[in-house]
Amino acid sequence: MNPKLLFTFFFIGIISTFAQTKVSGHVFDEDNQPVSFANVIFKGSTQGTITDENGKFYMESTDTWTALTVSFLGYETLNVPLEKKVNYDLNFVLKEEAAQLSQVFIVAGKQSKKNNPAIDLLRKIWEHKRKNGLKHFNQFEYNKYEKVEFDINTIDSALIKSKLFRGMEFVFNEVDTSNVTGKTYLPIFINEAVSTVYGDNVIKKEKEVLNGNKNSGFSDNQIIIDFVDDLYSDYDIYDNYLNFFDKSFVSPLSRTGINTYNYVLKDSAFIENKWCYNIIYYPRRKNELTFKGDFWVADSTYAIKEINLQASKSANINWVKEIYIEQEFDVLNDSIFLVKRDYMMSDFAFNKKEKSRGVYGKRTTLYDNYKFDIEKNKKFYETEVYNYDKDIYDRDDSFWTENRLEALNKDEKGVYKMLDTLKTVKKFKRLYNLGSILASGYIEFNELPLDYGPIFSTFGFNEVEGMRLRAGGRTYFGKNDLWRLEGFLAYGFKDDKFKYGISGKWLIDKKNRFIISGGNRRDVEQTGASLTTSTDVLGRSLASSSVVGTGANDKLTSINLTSLAVEMEPWRNVVFRIGGNYRTLSSASPTFSLDYNTPTGVESDIKQYESTFSVSYFPQRKMTGFGVERFNANDDYASIFAQVSRGDKSLLSSDFDYTKVQFSYIQPWLVGGLGRLTTTIEAGKTFGEVPLGLLSAIPGNQSYFSIYNTFSQLDYYEFVSDTYTSLQLEHNFNGRFFSRIPFLRKLNLREIVGIRGVWGEISNENKLLNNVPSNPNNFELIAPNDKMYYEYSFGVGNIFKVFRIDFNFRGNYLDEVKNPNARKFGITGSFGFHF
Repeated sequence: MNPKLLFTFFFIGIISTFAQTKVSGHVFDEDNQPVSFANVIFKGSTQGTITDENGKFYMESTDTWTALTVSFLGYETLNVPLEKKVNYDLNFVLKEEAAQLSQVFIVAGKQSKKNNPAIDLLRKIWEHKRKNGLKHFNQFEYNKYEKVEFDINTIDSALIKSKLFRGMEFVFNEVDTSNVTGKTYLPIFINEAVSTVYGDNVIKKEKEVLNGNKNSGFSDNQIIIDFVDDLYSDYDIYDNYLNFFDKSFVSPLSRTGINTYNYVLKDSAFIENKWCYNIIYYPRRKNELTFKGDFWVADSTYAIKEINLQASKSANINWVKEIYIEQEFDVLNDSIFLVKRDYMMSDFAFNKKEKSRGVYGKRTTLYDNYKFDIEKNKKFYETEVYNYDKDIYDRDDSFWTENRLEALNKDEKGVYKMLDTLKTVKKFKRLYNLGSILASGYIEFNELPLDYGPIFSTFGFNEVEGMRLRAGGRTYFGKNDLWRLEGFLAYGFKDDKFKYGISGKWLIDKKNRFIISGGNRRDVEQTGASLTTSTDVLGRSLASSSVVGTGANDKLTSINLTSLAVEMEPWRNVVFRIGGNYRTLSSASPTFSLDYNTPTGVESDIKQYESTFSVSYFPQRKMTGFGVERFNANDDYASIFAQVSRGDKSLLSSDFDYTKVQFSYIQPWLVGGLGRLTTTIEAGKTFGEVPLGLLSAIPGNQSYFSIYNTFSQLDYYEFVSDTYTSLQLEHNFNGRFFSRIPFLRKLNLREIVGIRGVWGEISNENKLLNNVPSNPNNFELIAPNDKMYYEYSFGVGNIFKVFRIDFNFRGNYLDEVKNPNARKFGITGSFGFHF
C-alpha cells in the first residue's frame, strides 16, 4: 500500500493565465493517413513540436504568432496563417514532392536491424558513452535548481460547477493549457530548491547541500517532495535501464535497444555549431516498459545533445497515463557534453482514457557553474546536516532572483498568491486535513499537540479477544520533534479485558542521533510471527488479528513487556542499539499451552529479563527529517541486522539463562527488464534450555492474506526450533511474459513467483523441557531438520490494478501419518496501490 500515492491524487486548486498563441490539430497525407513525426513550428521561430504516431500535435507560446510551418521529408512544406490566438482541431494535408518521391519514407512498422544507419550510430554511442558527461572527471561540483509542481488537469465546466469546489470558485478565474498534452490545468503546488552538488568518481561519493527551499505555503509538505523525488529519481540516459515508479524502462540508448526499439535516421543539422543527427525511435512491441521519441547525437563525439522520451501508453504501469521527459546537454569542449536542463512530466490518473481527469506531476531541474577536479577529503562527504535550518526555508525574494536558473512564468507566480488565499477557506482546510489523514494514518488536533491513530488499527479480531477495539494517540508538535510519546488502549469483547501500551523516545544528541526509548505494553499477541525479533515495544504482528483464516487463531500469548534502550548512529545508516526488557508470558487461550517442566513441577508462566545488543546497516538508505522520528525517502536499499540477546536468571527473578544470536539480510534487486527480485536470508541460534515462549517458531500464516517473510502453508507453531536458517525469494516480473500473450496483453497483469525454504533443529533438552503430558493442550515440538522445508508460489498481480492472488504449494513434509494436517495447497491474496 502506498499512502503517498493516495495523498498525491487528493489535492486540488489553482490560478494561472492564458498563453498568447495556442494551436492543435492533425497532419495527414493525401491518402488521409496520419503523418507521424512531422515538424510543426511557429513561422519565423525555433519554437515547435513534432506530431505523434497518430499525426496529432499541440503547442503554445507566450508570444503572438500569425503563421505555422508544417514540414516532413518528402512532402511539400505547408505555411498556414493563424487568424486567431487560439486555434484548436486544425487539419493539415501534406502533398508529396514530385522531385523527391524516391526519398519518401514512412515511419511505421518494424525497421530492419541490418544496413540501418541509425543503428550504426547507436553502436557508436555505446563505444563513446564512458567519455561523456561527469564520468570524465575525478571530481565535480555544480549548482542545481529544482522546481516541482503539481497541477490538476482536464478542467471543464462539470468540474468547475461541482460541489467539491463550491466556495472555492475563485481558483477558476484563469486556466492554462499544457504545451505537451494540450490539456487545461490548474497549478496546486510548487516547490523550489537551490543546492550545490559535490561528487567524487574515485571514491564513488556524492553529496548535495541545500542552500534554499521555497514552497507554495503548506507548512508540512515534505511528504509530497519526498514522493516526487522518489518517483523522479536521478537517471543517466546512457544506462541500459531507466528506473521510474519502481519500474525499469528500457532506455533507447540501451545495448538491448536494438531488440526493443525501431530506429530511423530522420535528419541532420547544426545545433550550436555541432553537426548532429536526428534519430527517431519507437517500440517494437506493445505493453512493455518502453518509450517513443527522438534524440540528436553529435557526429564526432557521439554524445547526446538533446533527447525526449514519452512512455508508451500501453506500458504496464498503473495510475500514470503519460510520462514525458526532455533532456538538454551543453558543450563543455569538443568531447564533453554535460546536462544543463532536465524536464519530466507525468499525468497521474485513475485510467488511461483520453478524457480522464488527473494530476500532473512536473519536475524541472537546471544545472550550472560546473567545476572539476577540486578534490575534497572523504570526511566531507560523510558529514551530515543534523539541525533543521529555518533560514534555508525562509529565503527572501532577492535570494531567489539571484539563484533561480529559470524565471517563474506567470502561472507559477500565481500559485503562491492563490494558495495563500485558498488556505483561508474552511472547506479547503477540511479537504487538506482529510488528505493528511490518508497519508499518515493519524487525525490531527490543531488545538492540542496530539494526533489520534493509527486509524487503520481501530478494529481487530481473534479467537481470544473476539472483536477488538483500539484507540491510540501520539504527541506531535511538528515533524522534527526531539521527543515523542505514544500510547493505546484496547478492549476485547470476548475476553472482556482491557489492554494498553505506552512508549516514549527522546533524541538527546543530533550529531550521533543518540536516542533513549522505553515503554510498557500489556496485550494479547501471536508470538512467533517472525523469526527476527522486533524492537518496537508497541509493535504487534498482523497475525494477532484475522477475521477469517485456514484454522483457529487460538495460539495466542498474554504478554506484559517493559523495555528500555539507547541507540546511536555514529556513521550514516549504521545504527547501534543496547537495550533491556522484562517480560511475562502466559497462554491467553484455554486451547494453547506454554507449560514447561521445572525441578519442582510444571510452570505455566514465564518471567524473563533479557539484555540485547544489535547492529543495523542500511546501505544507500535516504532519510528526511531532523527529529527523533525520520522517514524513508526511498525503498530500494538493503537491510542488514545482527543481534545478540542474553537472558539472565540472576536479574529480576528471571526463569532462564540463555544466549540468542540472530541475523537477517533483506535485499531488493532491480533486474533490468525482468522486474524486481526481493531476497531475505535469516539465521539464528539459541544457546541454553528455554521454553516454547522463548524459542524460535517458524512463522506460519493461517490468514488468507499474502504476507511476505512467512510460510503460507504452515500453521502457527507447526515447526519450532532453537537453530534455524531461512531463505525467501520473491520475483515480480512486472508483466514481462503476460505482455507477450495476445489475449492477456491488454489486462496488464503481472506475474509473481516465490520460493521459501527453512531448515531448523531443536535439541533434545528443549524437547524434554517442553514435554508436559499432563496438559492435553501440550504438543510435541518438531523442527524441519530431516530436510529443508520448502514451499513455492505462483501469483498474478495487478488484477483491476489493486488485487493480487497467490497460489501456494507445499513442497514436502506431506506424510499423512507424521503431518496429518499438512496443507498441500492454498490461495492467499492482498491488495494495495502500486505503480
